[in-house]
Amino acid sequence: MLNLIAVIIAIAAVVATLAHVGYLALLNSAATKRAGGTPIAQYVRSRWPVAGVTTAGALLGWALTAGTGFADVLAIVLAAGSGGVAAKALQSTKDRYRSGQ
Repeated sequence: MLNLIAVIIAIAAVVATLAHVGYLALLNSAATKRAGGTPIAQYVRSRWPVAGVTTAGALLGWALTAGTGFADVLAIVLAAGSGGVAAKALQSTKDRYRSGQ
């Protein structure tokens, strides 16, 4: 039962981190195509390390679900932390560049 919980949390964390990476990629693509988009592109470049570390943490958490007992607990902690940080980073980036309000 603990393994199932760990797997579900790890998958959710991977989805959250990939959403963050995808949003940064879309934002960077739009910024590089637009005149005057240099400040946004610089901001995106500064956020890539956070996206990379959280994605690696979520994937490592998912890999740890192959173990038992303590590995599952470690997977839950690592994946939940990575997913939470990625979700918060995604929300702050969206809030910063939200338009049409």
